[in-house]
Amino acid sequence: MLKRPRTDFWQVGIVPVRVEDLDARSLAAARDRITWLPDPGRWRYLADPFGLVRGDALHVFVEAYDYRVKRATIERHELGLTDLAWRGCTTVLDQPFHLSYPQVFEHEGETWMVPESYQAGEIALYRAGDDTLDNWERECALLGGLPGADATLAEHGGRWWMFYTLVGPNARDQRELHMAHAPALAGPWTPLPANPVRVSRDGARPAGRPFLSHDGVLTLPVQDSSTGYGGATRLLRFPALTPERVVIEAGAERLTGDLASASHKAGLHTLSGCGGFTLIDVKRIDRSRVRQWLDFKRRLRRLVGA
Repeated sequence: MLKRPRTDFWQVGIVPVRVEDLDARSLAAARDRITWLPDPGRWRYLADPFGLVRGDALHVFVEAYDYRVKRATIERHELGLTDLAWRGCTTVLDQPFHLSYPQVFEHEGETWMVPESYQAGEIALYRAGDDTLDNWERECALLGGLPGADATLAEHGGRWWMFYTLVGPNARDQRELHMAHAPALAGPWTPLPANPVRVSRDGARPAGRPFLSHDGVLTLPVQDSSTGYGGATRLLRFPALTPERVVIEAGAERLTGDLASASHKAGLHTLSGCGGFTLIDVKRIDRSRVRQWLDFKRRLRRLVGA
């Protein structure tokens, strides 16, 4: 008998706690006040949330994955800033390859996005074409020729920094942290000679927007996959960060799905601050055999060219 497949489903939540104040205790205390994005429908999920505040609205950008095509697009969900009432969603980026992890940020009067596009063999920068945040144009490749995943950017100490992992055999993307730096957003970007700067399944793959801790240290959320992909999130601190010297301090505390949800306890792999909120995603695991039927139909469509 065929082994039952393991299918991950993620759910995106908005926690009313600032990211620099969030820990296991405050996340558990806020559990009943988390606002969850609507269910996207059967065999779909939302994950990798990043946010922007514009006027009276909170815009949450997510990976929108569909198991029927085994690929994701980027969606923008709009909520009221004061009541977090959901106003609707729009697909804002769709490519012939998989997209995820849509880090959005503002710089020099423009709005930018660096989505994961490792299947295209590059880490690319996109620019918002207008104020609706629904039209995005590829600006340039920041690092080309690399299967980079979850690239995360921060301006710090007069330079731009990029944290990323590389997709490769033996779950390389779950255990290696790589870094690059540049004098400007568009580059040129230079990978650190010491890459990977950290090798550990308990905290290497980037997991959200970097932020400054209360004592002014640049802090990066990372995935803890020691118990399985995306099982938890923890924090890495960078008390020293220059092209010549990188010092990393790994936090001991793990943030897990059960702290935030009764239904999605199997993982938490994004922690992204946005104003007074922290955006998270949590996971449940499905063992239905329907997934095998979906995979079969997808392969059949590919064979017949439908």
